Amino acid sequence: MKISDLESYDTMIYGGGLYAEMIAGVSLITKNIQKLEGKKIIVFTTGITPIDMRRYYDDLVMKKNFKGNTYEKIKMFNFPGKMILSELTLPHRTAIIALKKLMSGKENPTEMEKLLIELCDADGDFSDRACIAELVAYAMQ
Repeated sequence: MKISDLESYDTMIYGGGLYAEMIAGVSLITKNIQKLEGKKIIVFTTGITPIDMRRYYDDLVMKKNFKGNTYEKIKMFNFPGKMILSELTLPHRTAIIALKKLMSGKENPTEMEKLLIELCDADGDFSDRACIAELVAYAMQ
């Protein structure tokens, strides 16, 4: 997809998986934010971090993915997803093992780091289709 494909729309909704606080594929928006000026831009993520960690998403994920004041132009939604360990690709499994080893080796891990260690062993589908209602309502405004 090219940015010219999106310029004729008033509202754009982009969804991407969350990998180590980075939103997969969101660079199409971040690299072209000036061309999208005045449009309603909605980004949603899916991941295994619990939804009640909203501060984590709002602060860390937004600021890591959208530099400067870019994040102020985007409405973010975060949805629980799934992680079926047996279905992960080798690179994903390797990344999770490395993350767990890194976080477990910290002398005084933060609460978020402790959560990340725990999430490395998460196995299941945590998605809930009802979560999308807020995004749809916002998009329809």
